[in-house]
Amino acid sequence: MQRHVAILGAGPVGLDAALACADAGWPFTLYEAADTVAAHVRAWGHVRFFTPWDLNVSRRMRAHLPHAPTGDDCPTGAELATRLLDPVAALPAVEGRIRYRTRVAAVARTGLLKHEQIGTAARAAAPFTLLLDTPHGSAGGAPTPGEDTAEADLVLDCTGTYSHPNTLGSGGIPAPGERAVTDRITRTLPDTGDPARWAGTVLLVGAGKSAQTAARDLAALPGTRVEWAVRSPAPDWGAVPDDTLPGRRHLVDTSQALADGANSRVTVHTGAHVQALHPAGDRVRVTLATAGGPHEVVCDHIVALTGYTGDASLHRQLQVHECYATGAPMNLSAALLGSAAGDCLAQPSLGVDALRNPEPHFFILGAKSYGRLNTFLLRTGYEQIDQVAAAYADESEPLPAGKKDTRGKRGRTPWQP
Repeated sequence: MQRHVAILGAGPVGLDAALACADAGWPFTLYEAADTVAAHVRAWGHVRFFTPWDLNVSRRMRAHLPHAPTGDDCPTGAELATRLLDPVAALPAVEGRIRYRTRVAAVARTGLLKHEQIGTAARAAAPFTLLLDTPHGSAGGAPTPGEDTAEADLVLDCTGTYSHPNTLGSGGIPAPGERAVTDRITRTLPDTGDPARWAGTVLLVGAGKSAQTAARDLAALPGTRVEWAVRSPAPDWGAVPDDTLPGRRHLVDTSQALADGANSRVTVHTGAHVQALHPAGDRVRVTLATAGGPHEVVCDHIVALTGYTGDASLHRQLQVHECYATGAPMNLSAALLGSAAGDCLAQPSLGVDALRNPEPHFFILGAKSYGRLNTFLLRTGYEQIDQVAAAYADESEPLPAGKKDTRGKRGRTPWQP
């Protein structure tokens, strides 16, 4: 019998997963919390990729959209959404399978608790139950308005990370006072198209590529002063030797120039972290801990770009083994940490076993699968879909006569029993 696939999140990787299911003839539903696909990508639509079209269009997308963009130009997030992802979502094989404004709040095994039937065929055979937050509840009337449930046999969690930003405190928890002024903190890449929006003093916190992009763009605004807090005492800005991506290389050079005092309206505080925040009328008074002692900044805006991590509460009742360092699934995290590949272009192809969890038929894919590691590329997510789709296509093949079925080992059962 055929089984149903639930795909969580209609971003680039989720849409590619939908195409893989359509190509294989597997029934699937794509759940998207927003009212459009690629909501996270659109949220930073004004920002340009470091990577070109050829690295951001999957082979499946190109097969279904022969006129999909190609070449060495690097798209913005908005261009990726409108020129590629919207057309994918409009394909007949995908369009009718997307449930918009439907957030998967939790996933469980039907009738089983997290600690039950560990590694057994019984657990692998039980369907998943998805708790859904919906606009109107189920067609038959959900127990609580706005809630519904659904079942699936294979779940691909492609929900990403952009809606779950990290906080400002030095140890990863909120800094004292942060929660009281959270409505004054921007935790996404700022759009500087309206310079008046960012007039005054901006405290920028973070040192990754998002923070570097924000620093570059804010520094270009004549009415803005930037106080940039960077945790490392000697940041290298993620420089890659002989970098083949010009946009990334330019961003590193720009960040170093700002740290060296190239712009009088930008002050970079290295070896600094946020110690406390206090309301100060319409402004916020922030105390930075620095090597030279406490430093106070009174600012009009706070931009916190300290990274993002996936929502682990979604799979809290499943048997997911998470890395204690990265928060990513253990098998993949261990393989990535062991590869010592610091450049996103040099990530190894690790195979489907690195993507498996102790929970059979549940996969965390895309940016969420990398946890706190910052070397994920869309190309990597598309390769993950390739690997999962190939594994289940293999498992659905009938066994040759006389061959013993060993496909249920390690808690796995055939895709079509």
